[in-house]
Amino acid sequence: MLLPFDWKGTPLDSKGNFLNHEFAFINSFVELWKWQRMTNPQKAEKKNSKWKLDCKTDSNFLTSKQDCIVWLGHASFFIRLAGITMLIDPILFDISFLKRRVALPVNPNELKNIDYILVSHDHRDHCDEKSLKILAKNNPKAIYLTGLKVDKVIKNITHSTSIEAAGWYQQFTTKPELTITYVPSRHWGRRYLTDTNVRLWGGFVIQAAGKTIYFGGDSGYGGQFADIGNAFPSIDYALLGIGAYKPEFFMGQSHMSPKDSIKAVNELKAKYMIPMHYGTFDLSDEPIGDPIHVLKQEQERQHVDGDILYVCAGEVIPMHI
Repeated sequence: MLLPFDWKGTPLDSKGNFLNHEFAFINSFVELWKWQRMTNPQKAEKKNSKWKLDCKTDSNFLTSKQDCIVWLGHASFFIRLAGITMLIDPILFDISFLKRRVALPVNPNELKNIDYILVSHDHRDHCDEKSLKILAKNNPKAIYLTGLKVDKVIKNITHSTSIEAAGWYQQFTTKPELTITYVPSRHWGRRYLTDTNVRLWGGFVIQAAGKTIYFGGDSGYGGQFADIGNAFPSIDYALLGIGAYKPEFFMGQSHMSPKDSIKAVNELKAKYMIPMHYGTFDLSDEPIGDPIHVLKQEQERQHVDGDILYVCAGEVIPMHI
């Protein structure tokens, strides 16, 4: 695609591993050890918090004809656009040593007749083996779209032959009425101990029926938001992470704070922001409800060009909004 700025392609280091195009990822045991040795200033608040993400369990949207966006918790979304159904980063169960703090709004076996399954990167809270296996069984015709080299992981799990991988700002091969572009995020990749950044990470821009949806994936704040806003000047919905951000000295290179998410949505020039990546798994120091509380406070302090849609898991957002 033609871009309104200079782009030399997805960057690689001397070993052929992927790089963030603006900020180097610091894979430092020292920084990790520093975090683990710190006293969490919100420890007592986190322990005593009774906050829980609301969840609607009506699955009628799965059989509806209505174009819509449905947040399934964490970074998982169901989208129907131009009648085409998609799942993004489907996490349907507990993962590894982490239990869901809110139930999946639908029975996993109800997720059928899905046209496209989009996987933003290889981390296990976005690319989950158990979830992908059940989806592959129930959706044998689904097409998988992902970043470079993540396709090998998906193929080993699903045994599908319908998988396409792309670099940043590359378009996937899709139905003529649908355009999906893989775009940069500020993050990193790894599934095991020795495979850091061998597979690409990113987000998606989905366009059809006169609507544009941007899924930011896992991302720290960076210049990619302004770039994406310039490359796609009519974003209707920006799905942006706000959680797993404390302590910020450690998490900031991987996940945005609620404060930075407002800067990001303004630079994207999106009409609506849908917050995600909070309330489902306990991944960091902040209390589980902290990100959404802080986002509401920041919305009062900062100017927001668009509107923020505060939705619960399973809530249907009609595409005409």
